[in-house]
Amino acid sequence: MDLKEIQSLIKFVARSGANEVKLEMEDVKITIKTGGEKTETTIVQSAPMTMGQIPVMPAQPAAVPAVEAAPVAADAPVKEEENNNYIEIKSPIIGTFYRKPSPDKPVFAEVGDTVSPDSIVCVIEAMKLFNEIESEVSGKIVKVLVEDSTPVEFGQPLFLVDPS
Repeated sequence: MDLKEIQSLIKFVARSGANEVKLEMEDVKITIKTGGEKTETTIVQSAPMTMGQIPVMPAQPAAVPAVEAAPVAADAPVKEEENNNYIEIKSPIIGTFYRKPSPDKPVFAEVGDTVSPDSIVCVIEAMKLFNEIESEVSGKIVKVLVEDSTPVEFGQPLFLVDPS
């Protein structure tokens, strides 16, 4: 596990509101404790790793705490009082949010696109299965609320749609 992955994990845990997270792999043990403003991280590594020994972090979507969605920059910023007029497209499952069917394909839905019921707006990967998420409303997408390739929770808003 490299430094960038550890820093990303620390930020993820700090935003999630979890008090303590322990991660154990073959020869690396990581414990991240949060309390108020302070985040404490302990890393124990039994043997130095070479490039061939870098372990892959196992996906555990059921054990991952809730994460606040980070907004994606849009062409026109949406004001808070205007959000009341919009309908949210929410995640029906826990998993990883993807805006594209594959890395080399275009996004399903972009800000300004018009969607109708049963239009595919994204996919969510859960336990190695890619689930197509369809819009349940008609309208124009005003804002994408989640960054690509980030974890989402059940019921978490993904898009804002202007139904008018």
